[in-house]
Amino acid sequence: MSVLEGKVALVTGASRGVGAAIAKSLAGEGAAVIVNYLKSEGRAEEVVRNIRGSGGEALPYRADITDEGAVREMVRAAEEAFGAVEILVNNALPDYSFDPVERKDFAGVEWGDYLQQLGALRGALYCSQAVVPGMIGKGSGRIVSILSNLINNPVVAYHDYTTAKSSFLGFSRNLAAELGPHNITVNMIAGGLIDETDASAATTQEVRDIVAGSTPLRRLGTPEDLGRAVLMFASPWAGFVTGQYITCDGGLVMP
Repeated sequence: MSVLEGKVALVTGASRGVGAAIAKSLAGEGAAVIVNYLKSEGRAEEVVRNIRGSGGEALPYRADITDEGAVREMVRAAEEAFGAVEILVNNALPDYSFDPVERKDFAGVEWGDYLQQLGALRGALYCSQAVVPGMIGKGSGRIVSILSNLINNPVVAYHDYTTAKSSFLGFSRNLAAELGPHNITVNMIAGGLIDETDASAATTQEVRDIVAGSTPLRRLGTPEDLGRAVLMFASPWAGFVTGQYITCDGGLVMP
């Protein structure tokens, strides 16, 4: 029996890249997966076809996670299709390009840039609030949020992005403290530079080579690396771990 058999998972921003890999990893261990997307309908449907083709269950669902009403409708649809969501992965990222050349420096960054990136935290809040009652009803739950190793080692100063990712530390640890008595764990994964996603496409080859050469495992991360790390936290193996984050970057950052 697969370790997540009978579980229902919601992965935000799951139509491509890291989100798609996470959805496939969870489905591969038996979870029924809601593949959330905002713009990439075709890609989301392809992820679902891939999961179903491998014998799994999945449902594509378009929802802007910064819209509280849309999130609640998505969770209701998940419950009607599969049952209460027991695994939530906060992965969705507002539009961002990791471009070390064209990025805004501190003199040029604006408050609006921060607010845009903090949309990820807003989405995590709405999604968590929507699924927690179902988790409490089931007597268990897993919430996993995707961070960045840049919060510990800002080798490139992406001010707005890194600040927004750092906010998940306080959010997740407060949530872990409150939800622990309900057997709900809340953890985080800080990924490194992922090769290659749409967001990292603008990263120069020079930077890629520097990061890979400085990494103990001598390579960049892949979406599948993050997918497997999420699977660890979502599984029974991490049932006594909460309020924690691990860095999944091949050893580049050792906090």
